[in-house]
Amino acid sequence: MNNESKLTSRQMDLLRKLYQEGKTIEVHTVEKTQDEIADELSITRQALSNHLKTLKELGYIRTGRGFIDLTDKALEFLGEKKGDVFIFVRIEPTKRKQVYESIRKLKIKRIHRVTGDIDLIVEADKTRLDEILEEVASLDGVRETITHVVLETF
Repeated sequence: MNNESKLTSRQMDLLRKLYQEGKTIEVHTVEKTQDEIADELSITRQALSNHLKTLKELGYIRTGRGFIDLTDKALEFLGEKKGDVFIFVRIEPTKRKQVYESIRKLKIKRIHRVTGDIDLIVEADKTRLDEILEEVASLDGVRETITHVVLETF
């Protein structure tokens, strides 16, 4: 029995409604335990808990059982939410696999493999544009990069 058949028609309607009404947000989730973070900061677990509580109340993080997410407010404060860029990448056909693997290792938001005149769309933060462009353009097999900076999102 698949999961869809376990849902009532009202639950399916609710999921569709939530999807239609929702907005896509970027989530930066911390993949460490609070004990690990406390150790790295050389503070007690209790002190970390107090700091997290304050950050949550101020709207910088969302927390729950097993996760800590940075909010858009935190990213703006850290200077990481200054805008997005899309880098269109053309790759030599014989070097695609190597380029894909190298680009996956970069600190970027997303990579989209697409059809058409380009091979990849790299989505990144504008604050790191120069660094990312230098790294991508220097890869063996990259023929061309074309950059588009997002001016406004509707």
